[in-house]
Amino acid sequence: MFMDIVIADITQLELDAIVNAANPGLLGGGGVDGAIHRAAGPALLEACRRIPEVAPGIRCPTGEVRITPGFNLPARHVIHAVGPIWQGGGQGEADALANCYRRSIALAREVGLTSIAFPAISCGVYGYPPHRAARVALSAVHDTSDEPPISVTLCCFDARMATVWRAVQADALQS
Repeated sequence: MFMDIVIADITQLELDAIVNAANPGLLGGGGVDGAIHRAAGPALLEACRRIPEVAPGIRCPTGEVRITPGFNLPARHVIHAVGPIWQGGGQGEADALANCYRRSIALAREVGLTSIAFPAISCGVYGYPPHRAARVALSAVHDTSDEPPISVTLCCFDARMATVWRAVQADALQS
C-alpha cells in the first residue's frame, strides 16, 4: 500500500475519494466537514439527507462510514466517517477512530476505488490529541490488507499537524 502525508486543502485533491470528518447527522458542520460541504455544493447536502437515519438525527454512528458522490469536488466520492469525541481515552475512542480508517478503506475497495485521502479525523473540535490520533490512524491504515492495492494520502491542513503525523510515522517505522 502506498501512503503519503501531505499538507494540502483536502477539497482540492483529485482522487477517487476524500474522507469527510463528519458528524453523525451528515448535514455539514465546521472544520473539514463544512469545507467539504461548501466545496462540493448543495447537492452533497441533498445526498446526505437521502441517507436513512438509523436513530433520530443519526445517519452515521461514530466509527462508521457512508459514501456519496463528490459533486463539485475534484474527488469523485466523499466517504463520510464519524470520529469519536475525545473523552480522555477510556471510552473506546481509539477503537472508534481506527474503525473510521479501516472502514473507509474497506468501503473504497468495495466500490472499486484505488485512491483515498484522509484528514486528521477527530483532531479538530472533537479534541482528539493529534499524537494519539496519528498513532491510531497510522496503525489502522497499516493493518488493512494490500489487496486490492489502494493509495492512501493523509492530508494535513497545516505544517504543525503534518509534523506531528510525520514524527509518529517515523517512530512507527523504527519500531
